[in-house]
Amino acid sequence: MTTPANPELGRRVRTGAFETNVLEAGAGDPVLFIHGSGPGVSAWANWRLVIPELAKQRRVIAPDMVGFGFTDRPAGIAYTMDTWVQQALDLLDALDIERTDLVGNSFGGALALALATRHPQRVRRLVLMGSVGVPFAITPGLDAVWGYTPSLETMRKLLDIFAYSRALVTDELAQLRYQASIRPGFQESFAAMFPAPRQASVDAMCSPEDAIRALPHQTLVIHGREDQVIPLANSLTLASWIPRAQLHVFGQCGHWTQIEHAARFNQLVGNFLAEAGADEPLPLAAHEATAR
Repeated sequence: MTTPANPELGRRVRTGAFETNVLEAGAGDPVLFIHGSGPGVSAWANWRLVIPELAKQRRVIAPDMVGFGFTDRPAGIAYTMDTWVQQALDLLDALDIERTDLVGNSFGGALALALATRHPQRVRRLVLMGSVGVPFAITPGLDAVWGYTPSLETMRKLLDIFAYSRALVTDELAQLRYQASIRPGFQESFAAMFPAPRQASVDAMCSPEDAIRALPHQTLVIHGREDQVIPLANSLTLASWIPRAQLHVFGQCGHWTQIEHAARFNQLVGNFLAEAGADEPLPLAAHEATAR
């Protein structure tokens, strides 16, 4: 799955005009994991506690989305939902995957929603955790995350925002995430994605309400009750709009459900993806609604 020297490095996969860094593990039916948008984030940083467990039953695929991690950063690329959706489609095509389960965290949730609404036939089941993708007023927490300027002290403050438990916010973690954020090219692309006023970036990540309501997929919506970055109301909205959605709220949990409650998260998602149940082909009416 990774190289011994750096667990964040997987294999290079050609996706359109650039190469994507992709972590892979396990075998069986595919599940695509899409990370969030914190400074210095990578697929490994988001999913390091998830990949080994879910890979026991599934083929796990976790890319660095363009602008993040160790994927190429082509000069002049537009960091937009269109770009990221196309990258995800190019990756699925390159890996010969016609249909996948999809797990999206925060920004990755917005991307998962966009992919599922625009190309519903490529998705089997959907997991949205602390998700962007519906309208909301930007929180002070998210504004601080997207407005990050590199310093160790600022990174410590951001970790306090991300996590409910102070036990997770160690000097070692702060140092690791700070060092990740100042790797060559990382901060430049990060700053280019979310310029002030950052409410515009929230709005740009929204999928149309009618398209979300037309989603035919079995969907698991997950949120941390004490999340300071993305409001719990987002997940309540998604659970009410998506016809086949179920909602799970973790108490005493901030924005990192997959880290703060890793064992329970892995069991919950693993059971949801594995359970028997109808995953019908997309109804024609729903496909037409999403295509408009």
